[in-house]
Amino acid sequence: MVFGERIKKLRIENQWTQEYVCEKLKISSGALSRYETSMYEPKSLDLIKDFANLFGVSTDYLLGKTDVRNYNDIEKEFRFAYHREIENCGLTEDEIKDAIRLYKEIKYGKK
Repeated sequence: MVFGERIKKLRIENQWTQEYVCEKLKISSGALSRYETSMYEPKSLDLIKDFANLFGVSTDYLLGKTDVRNYNDIEKEFRFAYHREIENCGLTEDEIKDAIRLYKEIKYGKK
């Protein structure tokens, strides 16, 4: 299951112990171990949200619906590039939103 692989990868990337994650989420070490090894899937949407908030990713990423960890990062990345490269080109907010949508489609293949 994708969920287990992703939470384990994120925990390791953050250099967090299982104990640390368990303390933050108020779950047992056995439960976390079973999630990470994909023995069990979380039954509670709230728990999935708690994992997403702890790791700073979207629930869609944790559930394997996308490979984009956090959609807000895409917009920040685009706005940074926009300001650096074409700061004085005079695009409106609507044109910027369209450009961000197109940027997401190109970079991630999603509409």
